[in-house]
Amino acid sequence: MIHSLYIINKAGGLIFQADYAAGLTKLSANDYLILAGTFHGVHAISSQISPVAGSSGIEVLETETFRLQCFQTLTGIKFLLFTEPRQTHPDQLLHRIYELYADYVMKNPFYQLEMPIRCHLFDKTITSFCTGTA
Repeated sequence: MIHSLYIINKAGGLIFQADYAAGLTKLSANDYLILAGTFHGVHAISSQISPVAGSSGIEVLETETFRLQCFQTLTGIKFLLFTEPRQTHPDQLLHRIYELYADYVMKNPFYQLEMPIRCHLFDKTITSFCTGTA
């Protein structure tokens, strides 16, 4: 089950956020922005202090109650997917979400790079995909 999806631009700004699981605690808009910026910073630091050369930063964070999977594109956009810990193949889900992003956001002539995503068709499609109603 997918709990939430965040998309963060290369500067660490939150450009998309949606919750898909019932019962999640709602945060304020400011809290979501802080969370995105904090993850962006920790991701950058972890890639620099890693003992493995060429590390790309945090990819997976697992707890007893959720799993966070991060996919970073070559352009620096980060897709964060919060799922149940037992979710199978979250990396494949993220790649499909990235394909939807490319199709509905990047091909939208009215979308401005690095700005919040305001595309009804993307919202509708991604909600259907993340809730399993597609």
